[in-house]
Amino acid sequence: MNPWEKIREHLQGRISPQDYSSWVEPARFSHVEEDVLFVRVPNKMFRDFYEQHFAGDLQQALRALPLGIERIEFLEAPAAVPAKKGAQSQAVFDFDSPLAQLNPRYKFETFIVGPSNQFAHAASDAVARNPSKAYNPLFLYGGVGLGKTHLVQAIGHALAERRLRICYVTTNQFVHEMINSIRYDRMISFHDRYRNLDVLLVDDIHFVSGKERTQEEFFHTFNALYEGQKQMVFASDRSPKEIPQLEERLRSRFEWGLMADLQLPDLETKVAILMRKAELHGVTLPDDVALLIASKMHGNVRELEGALTRLLAYSSLTGVEIRVGMAQQVLKGTLAAQERLVNIEAVQQVVAEEFRIRPADLKARSNSRKVVYPRQVAMYLCREMAAASLPEIGRAFGGKHHTTVLHSIEKIQESKKTNKELTRVLNKLTDLLR
Repeated sequence: MNPWEKIREHLQGRISPQDYSSWVEPARFSHVEEDVLFVRVPNKMFRDFYEQHFAGDLQQALRALPLGIERIEFLEAPAAVPAKKGAQSQAVFDFDSPLAQLNPRYKFETFIVGPSNQFAHAASDAVARNPSKAYNPLFLYGGVGLGKTHLVQAIGHALAERRLRICYVTTNQFVHEMINSIRYDRMISFHDRYRNLDVLLVDDIHFVSGKERTQEEFFHTFNALYEGQKQMVFASDRSPKEIPQLEERLRSRFEWGLMADLQLPDLETKVAILMRKAELHGVTLPDDVALLIASKMHGNVRELEGALTRLLAYSSLTGVEIRVGMAQQVLKGTLAAQERLVNIEAVQQVVAEEFRIRPADLKARSNSRKVVYPRQVAMYLCREMAAASLPEIGRAFGGKHHTTVLHSIEKIQESKKTNKELTRVLNKLTDLLR
């Protein structure tokens, strides 16, 4: 693993996922000269952003990691700086090529399939095999760290091998490019870039919320590609119906094709993910250690990977063999925090007690006021405190459709603005769940 990859791993848990995917992932290791690390970035905008916004984070990473690096220099592509003899180096990256936009680890072969993501994986595989013929657009949605970006980029890798013209971009990158194109009167080039593709892959599409000019550009780009029978794939942390301040014409187009959600992985899938990630680091993770972490960690895949990275780093630096006792000690704080996380079952329990009904009543098909109102409160709290998706909440309440869940949440959100008693109850339940 080169120095830049180690710095990226260090930054991943310390900056927002949006900043990481938009600014850190596109950068590539170039070479090392003495105590200077050279990193290649797509353009001057990236270099300026690093120097203005990430300077402190990067210096902290250099102090924390034993890399022997004193400073980092950023090089704009495509200009190349030859490495000195004996220096670490890699091939020069062409940042306009499809592979330069994609993480080499995010391929279908490295994606662990389980009940929580099986449908999304199957849909992505179908698109990769038959672009613009299977499902167009494909809209993947789910919580943070569940594998949306992995699947989107896996599609990109598969289609890049077929020499199709692809573009993977985060919504933040799209916005920055559009702003610069407007500023420097380059909108014709901007349109040429995004409307003359075979495949457009857009991550974090929910960030178009409230951005009128960006939505206007996406609308026309969508139409141009759709009419040309070109494949589009979008990833979001919520379904189109849940994205606030989204124009109806754009919302309807996102729903034209296939929507597939990703849920939190079950225990077996989490164990498989941990074992596979350890293998990629060249380490055999004992079964009982994998089971310990999987059973105690209730969060997303990214949090699982963070716990595993910490465990592997400790073992590597101290020479201590990975065993259950060692894992419990190293991850003590992380596992304790996970045990305090709110889950759907906990919400159902406290709501049932508050309204003097059984938890099973919340899952029943009853439409009586005695059950409907507490169910709406419980669904609202599941969304707010357990960060569960609409389909996940629906399944936990007797198989309710996600539109029913959304209606319940919106009703509570609206009622609490004027209903002081509801606000009191929500505050009480929130305190009980914390």
